[in-house]
Order: sequence, then structure tokens, then C-alpha cells
Amino acid sequence: MRRFLATFAALVASPLAAQPATPPKLIVVVSVDQFSADLFAEYRGQWTGGFKRLASGAVFPSGYQSHAATETCPGHSTILTGDHPARTGIIANNWIDQAARAESQVYCAEDETVPGSTFRAYTPSAAHLLVPTLGDRMKALNPESRVVSVSGKDRAAIMMGGHTTDQMWFLDPFTKNRFVTLAPRAQMPIPVPVTRVNAGLTKLLGAEGKAQKLSPQCSNRDRAVPLSPTLSVGDGRFVRKAGDVDSFRASPDLDRATFALAGDLAHDMKLGQGSSTDLLIVGASGTDYVDHRYGTEGAETCIQLTALDGLLAELFKQLDRAKVDYVVVLTADHGGHDIPERNRDHALSDAQRIDPGVTAGKIGVQIGKEMGLTGPVLRYADLGDVWVDNAVPAAKRADVVARAKALFMAMPQVATVLTKAELMATPPGTRPVELWTLAERARASFSPARSGDFLVLLKPRVTPIAVPTPGYAATHGSPYDYDRRVPILFWRKGMTGFEQPNSVETIDIAPTLAALIGLEVPAGDMDGRCLDLDAGAGSTCRR
Repeated sequence: MRRFLATFAALVASPLAAQPATPPKLIVVVSVDQFSADLFAEYRGQWTGGFKRLASGAVFPSGYQSHAATETCPGHSTILTGDHPARTGIIANNWIDQAARAESQVYCAEDETVPGSTFRAYTPSAAHLLVPTLGDRMKALNPESRVVSVSGKDRAAIMMGGHTTDQMWFLDPFTKNRFVTLAPRAQMPIPVPVTRVNAGLTKLLGAEGKAQKLSPQCSNRDRAVPLSPTLSVGDGRFVRKAGDVDSFRASPDLDRATFALAGDLAHDMKLGQGSSTDLLIVGASGTDYVDHRYGTEGAETCIQLTALDGLLAELFKQLDRAKVDYVVVLTADHGGHDIPERNRDHALSDAQRIDPGVTAGKIGVQIGKEMGLTGPVLRYADLGDVWVDNAVPAAKRADVVARAKALFMAMPQVATVLTKAELMATPPGTRPVELWTLAERARASFSPARSGDFLVLLKPRVTPIAVPTPGYAATHGSPYDYDRRVPILFWRKGMTGFEQPNSVETIDIAPTLAALIGLEVPAGDMDGRCLDLDAGAGSTCRR
């Protein structure tokens, strides 16, 4: 009893250290594309590897990509800039710039000013990202810091890596069979890890993809759901023919290759073992491709997430063996919604696919006939932002917007239409992010220079895919919580873990990491705020 009382008194007098006092030597940032907070909650009790380790740290199960444009490029632009898309300039994956070139459509991660670059055969670039990333700030403060960004998607690697990475590699967006880098670096020597992983990819893609194992915890999700007389999902095992690169992307093999490259680069470059803090960024794109093709609730997603749990564990073991002092943050660029056919089977009777008539193209044709206008009248990249064609006379532009709004609002699946003027008059949201209005959510991804003349938002549970096809059955992009809410997990050896169930935002990640390494960010320079990762009376936001 005396020993117990002495131990108890010592604990009261000297509380457990909640967070190591020195800055970490390596920051590891993992973004799992289309990893919703709902999936995190659903699988949390089943993980035994990397996710389990992360869940022992600081857990924010209600992180928010707070904006309405819940797509890959805007979401990734928030994670390491600390800014909403309204400030990063990345309003969507694609948008219309009628002054850019004849075809008008622009990709978020391209430089359309490069001669010969087209929307379908673009030159990858960070040119559209208007703010610095954490890596950019680290390099500006100390050029000895190394920044490495690796992803299955160019837009993920670019938007998180920024403008001044030491190494940036992503799956070739055109051939999809090798990792490539930005054009200005293409003439530089290829690192040995890239050569090694690309050789492995060549061998992997040259062989048939064998059926992957269905674990016991995935068996209850193993049910075929018919989408058409010739297409069903839900019971797949990722079998593929040799050379089928699209099926390779929509399988756990994409993340296996991505993590292999990230781990090999970290090892060969000795990240975290120098005099300054380094940054390793991993964009795990596989879950997004899997969920688009198969939906979020089938055996395919279960196999994918189980594999990802193991890949995270292997990366952490590799860093542990190198005795690197590292901090990890894992989050997502957006969530996702399951296929409506399975949602209806799972008690959501109002889940539906969009009516094929709900398109800006058809609305534009009708307005053109009514007003005697020739040409397309309306331009759009995806249903969401819509632009009035520059050929429409100035005197009729307001009438076109008003008529388009009325026609869209008459459609049962449309929640609201917000004009540019209405969004410019909407102040940024200041309440807890889950309470924001649709207009406030849209305002967070609105840029007067890039956004459309009006924005169409669908009602909840309306999937904007009229006819499912192989590879594209489910999606995201809505302003609702199943697409906005994502987990944010921090872990570092020696920290005392805790859980904060209230809402935070992905824009809070960059200022939190900056504070951990003593990188000062001028007041007002980021939209986000620092999250205190010290579970006790101390604060990681004040070093």
C-alpha cells in the first residue's frame, strides 16, 4: 500500500508527458483518397496494423473538408496549405477558363500555358496553386529540409507537395504504368528507388492479377449487387487481365506500389536522419479508384482497407528500424457515398441516381431557343459550377443566369442554385463547420476569378451518375457530411493519446504541424488554426 501511495503521489506531482518536447525529425503525411469518417468508424474495431497505431494517438473522428466542392484536387489543396480552396485557388478538379485556350476546360494540376499542353494531354504543374504548402515554408526557412511527395495521382502529389519539393513522383496519368515526375525534372537522374519500383510495376502489369484474399471480417460484405443486366459489384476480388492498367489502379496494388516507392525513397534519402526536419508525403489513391468502381460498402473496399492497414504498418516498421523520430498525420481529401442500389437495400430508400435531364447542356439548349441565342450558351466541366458562354451578349447574361436558376430549381433533385453575386455576398462561415449553410460551404470553395456564374447543388443522396459503367458506379463531390467529414489522426512515439469528437477542419493540419517544428506562420497567413496535441496542461501550439 505504501508503494502504491508513493507511486500515486509521484504521478500527481509529475504528470505523464503528453507530447515529446523536441521537434520531430520527420513529418509523415498520409492522405487516403475518399476515406470518409464513416469508413473510419465502420472499420476501426477491425484493424490490427497501421490504423490501430494511429488510433492510439490524437484522434479527431470528425475532421471536415469544410467546402462544398468535395473533389480530389480541392481537398488535397487544403491539407498542407492550411487554407480553404477559396484561398488556394483550387475550386474543383476541372474548371472553365474561356480565355485560356479554345477548348476552355482546365485541369487543376496543369500548366496550360506550356506549348502543346491540352486538357487531355496536359503538362502536370503546381501553377494553379496560389499559396505555399508546409513543405514550401519549410524549404524557405531551411533549405536543408527535404520534401518528398509520392502519390498514385498527380494532383494529390502536387497539391500536397507544392512548388519546391526535392522529389515528386506520381503514376503517369496517361500510360498509368510507371511513376513519373514534373516535366522540368524529367531530365534529372532517376533515383534508384523509382527505377526499382517501376521495374516491379512492369512485371506486375505484365501478369494476370490473381484473386485477392477475402478475410473473415470482409465476408459479411461479400454480396453481388446488380447495377445493370451486364454489370454488378460487391463481390469482387480484383482479378484482372495482363496489361489492364485501369483495373490495376482500382485495386490494392496501386497503394502497394505507392508505399513501396515512398518507403524506398525515405530509406535511400535517409529522411529524418539529418540536421533538419524532413517531410514525407504519401497520397494513397487506391481507395478512391476502388470506391468509384465498386462503391464503398462491398467486399472490394473491405479488402482494400485491410491491405492499407498492413501497408501503413510496414512503413511505420521501416521508420522504426531506422530509429527516426517521426510524427504521422493521416486524413483524406474527401469522403464518399455508396452506390444508391446498395444504399436502398441498406435502409436508405431515398437514395437515387441523377435524372439524365439534369444537365447544364440541356438547360443551355432550352435557354438558347427561348432567347434566340446561338452557340452553347452555358459551359461546364462537371455539374456544379456553370459558366455563361462569353459569346452571350452582356445585356442578356443576367437573364440567362436567372432563367437557368429557375429551370434548375424546378427540378426535384436540385437543392439550390447559388449565383456568383450571392456567393460573393456570403461571408465566410464562423460557426462550427457542421452548422454551415449550403451557401457558406460553397463560399469556402468559391473564387471570383475561377468559379462559375452560378453553382448547382443537388439534394442529399442523389448520386450524380445517371448510368453506372465499369469503373464509375459511385462518386463524391456533394456539400453533405458523407463527403465532407473525414478522420484526422496524429501519432508520435511517446505522446499520450486522446480523442476529440467535436469538429475540426483539414485546414488545421498545416498550422498544427508548423507549430510542432517551431515554424512560425504570420497571423492571418493560414485559414486554419493549430490543434493542441498535448493531452495535458501543456500545449504543442506554444513552443
